[in-house]
Amino acid sequence: MGNPPASIGTSVELGPDSPADVLGSDRIDSAQPRRRPTYPWVVFALTFALLLSDYMSRQVLSAVFPFLKADWDLSDSQLASLTSIVALMVGLLTFPLSLLADRWGRVRSLALMAVIWSIATLFCAVAANYEQMLAARFLVGVGEAAYGSVGIALVLSVFAPRIHSTLSGAFMAGGSFGSVVGVSLGGVIAVHLSWRWSFAAMAVLGLILVALFRIVVTERRLAAHAVDQDVASPARPDAPPIRVPVSSLFTNPAVWCAYLGGGLQMFTAAVLLSWTPSFFNREYGMAPDKAGLIAAAFVMLIGTGMVVCGIITDRVSRNNPSGKWSSAIAYCVISLTSLGIAFQLEPGAAQLTLIALGAFFSAGSSGPTAAMVASLTHQSVRASGLGTLTVANNILGLATGPFIVGILADRLGLIGALQLTPLVYVLAIVALFFGRRLYAAGLDKLAIQSAAAAAKA
Repeated sequence: MGNPPASIGTSVELGPDSPADVLGSDRIDSAQPRRRPTYPWVVFALTFALLLSDYMSRQVLSAVFPFLKADWDLSDSQLASLTSIVALMVGLLTFPLSLLADRWGRVRSLALMAVIWSIATLFCAVAANYEQMLAARFLVGVGEAAYGSVGIALVLSVFAPRIHSTLSGAFMAGGSFGSVVGVSLGGVIAVHLSWRWSFAAMAVLGLILVALFRIVVTERRLAAHAVDQDVASPARPDAPPIRVPVSSLFTNPAVWCAYLGGGLQMFTAAVLLSWTPSFFNREYGMAPDKAGLIAAAFVMLIGTGMVVCGIITDRVSRNNPSGKWSSAIAYCVISLTSLGIAFQLEPGAAQLTLIALGAFFSAGSSGPTAAMVASLTHQSVRASGLGTLTVANNILGLATGPFIVGILADRLGLIGALQLTPLVYVLAIVALFFGRRLYAAGLDKLAIQSAAAAAKA
């Protein structure tokens, strides 16, 4: 995450751990809280598991596209709208709900979100027509709106900044891994039972996970393990909390570049997540269940690439903060080139190889851009900052990409639409290039904002 000011994130020494303490009592020694090294990983695991459920509920729809198209005689643009309405609601509601979570409590907010999207997914299972399905998907989007931003802010709060790109990439890769499970499992269930059971299975899993999360993760335990308490908390226990204005999220040019670069690089990745099953169904003549399983392998590459690219970024930028920006640019260039060539080729081994390479790097910039935003925003509004990034990801990528491809596919055919999508990486590269030039000034501005907030506290 670069080299933010020392007050922005400080490593802590963690003491020995006891499973009973991790999963049991909330009691904390207020004089000297014991920080146990396994609990942050328990938090990561449960938050990540809910993220998997989030995307399983969202992307199971892609696996049942052929069934809905046949049962309700839907057009490609109507199918795309069922996907994009979720991302659109995420884009519209992420920032206000992230801001609310910063004030109301991240744990309670995450639990409520998971309950809403799981119940909404049950509504999808009983939808009788396109209009009812669209309304249910609208509610799925409402529930999922701020989960990614608030979840990653919660996770980063208990880990040192030196591994934030790795954690951000791994956490955000949960979207791809959840999509893999949702698409592959949803396709199998739809073929052997019905598409309605595909939605029902995802909903039940989400409700089980949220119950476990609420039992194990609490605000008191998170406070005891917070790595950067010196930023969000006052120097004296009885002093008011230190907060910077929400406007600070939008007055730093470098963070604007991270928002734009992060959102634009998600455009093509979102298209691959949503349309790969239909691509194999139409271009390779595969049955829906087989197309879903093959597509799941490519979606898995997207998630794996996010994790690996996050690890690479943390290593290459250890002594050079701007290396995060350079890495993000490189990932975009590789995916632009690979996918741009792949969709011009005839179906075959060469095309599949290039799609696989492009898919691996298609969302590789996600971890670096999240780490950039975290490094450029104060802890007191970090969930809101990451929420703004999520808005950009959804408005510029996850909502826009699949919907535009659906509209273009009605006119040019699916393969014709896919040939155009990699060009959006050019815009992402431009935004990231300018962000790299402005990064050092952005860190200086954050230090000034933090000092001013501390002086007023």
